[in-house]
Amino acid sequence: MRDISLNIEAENQESSKFDDDGQVKRTGTMFTATAHIITAVIGSGVLSLAWAIAQLGWIAGPIALLAFAVITWFTSILLADCYRSTDGTRNYTYIEVVRSHLGGLKFQLCGIAQHSNLVGSCIGYSITASISMVAMGRSYCFHKYGHEAGCHRSNNPYIMSFGAMQLVLSQIPNFHKLTMLSIVAAVMSFAYSSIGIGLSIGKIAEGGQIESGLTGVPIGKDMSSTDKMWNTYNALGNIAFAYAFSNVLVEIQDTVKSGASENRTMKNATLAGISISTIFYMLCGVLGYAAFGNDAPGNFLTGFGFYEPFWLVGLANLFIVIHLVGAYQVYCQPTFAFVEELGRKKWPESKFVTREYSIYGRFDLNLFRLVWRSSFVILTTVVAMLFPFFNDFMGLLGAASFWPLTVYFPIEMYIARAKIPRFSFTWIWMQILSGICLVISLLAAAGAIQGLIKSLGTFKPFHSVS
Repeated sequence: MRDISLNIEAENQESSKFDDDGQVKRTGTMFTATAHIITAVIGSGVLSLAWAIAQLGWIAGPIALLAFAVITWFTSILLADCYRSTDGTRNYTYIEVVRSHLGGLKFQLCGIAQHSNLVGSCIGYSITASISMVAMGRSYCFHKYGHEAGCHRSNNPYIMSFGAMQLVLSQIPNFHKLTMLSIVAAVMSFAYSSIGIGLSIGKIAEGGQIESGLTGVPIGKDMSSTDKMWNTYNALGNIAFAYAFSNVLVEIQDTVKSGASENRTMKNATLAGISISTIFYMLCGVLGYAAFGNDAPGNFLTGFGFYEPFWLVGLANLFIVIHLVGAYQVYCQPTFAFVEELGRKKWPESKFVTREYSIYGRFDLNLFRLVWRSSFVILTTVVAMLFPFFNDFMGLLGAASFWPLTVYFPIEMYIARAKIPRFSFTWIWMQILSGICLVISLLAAAGAIQGLIKSLGTFKPFHSVS
């Protein structure tokens, strides 16, 4: 009897190490989930908000920011409810949630939309990190040689150095190992946003003639009505990109520890993450526009005017780079996991795909993971060198991800899960919301594509200079 009780006790201790799906017990909390969300939300998108508000003006700019925040929060809550299937089983990724609740063609379309956006975000982060690296050198150059000095540098070596860092970090096995990286990245996002806010306040305090308006940049000799229209659409895409994190929300929720409050924890983390992000967005966008007016640069930390104190400008851009190092990993991990799972299913007997090699007893190395992830990083690095257009690229990514991933799929899954009748009041207003967001996304995409075409007309590949 004593042996039986010991065996039962050992089995209970062993089972306590695993969750209901047999995986190692999740330990995520509201704090760690909020850190993941802030890392995903506050990224390179914050840098273009002053420019976006300059295109929209004092009225439409802040309203657009708040509207995107509320819509993202609402649909994120719907998505959090869909993490588990109706039978209680877990869905580990965004795609699995769609397959569980919608299936068929919608599942395939979601896979294309999600992974295209994740790859695009990694490319965008490579571009932004290189611009910030260059800005660090330029701020010191301006300080040493004066503001009249060109201090121009090629972006390509910095894009490659960022890619080299990601080659190493991309061997982190999965999302659950990214907690510390996300916390550091979240702290960095607060730091550089705060510095940007402080620099904006300092510039406002200096006084001077700053032109701004209720409708943003006015139509005139330097801005035709057509250009104003395209810039307005592009600005909406930039704001949409600033809130693009729904495509990793499920992966973040999969790190939260099990229990009756699992769903509530994720909803609270979503509310906290989006609220904190929106406060910083509003401060950066509004104060940035107040500081620069209609001449607000595309990237308000690397544009003209922020030359002194040079060490603070350099520090802010260093924080951006550190943050984007973590954000890149948050966004690429779902794509890594998707391809590796396909590989294991297709070649279950291949040692190249499945075998893990222990390095000094501390690190696990898998050859397929090494080759595939390294190829991914190299590809995103090369594309970033080919198309280093910050605002247009951010606008296109925002437009491409906002409606399908942030709005359409969460609404459709919630309707299917809750069995909301067609043409009921709830169904109708949800469809109206989805339709409005679709129109906004299409307009934003048109503005971004027009900007990219315009930029490509004068650009030479691999010759980007900041």
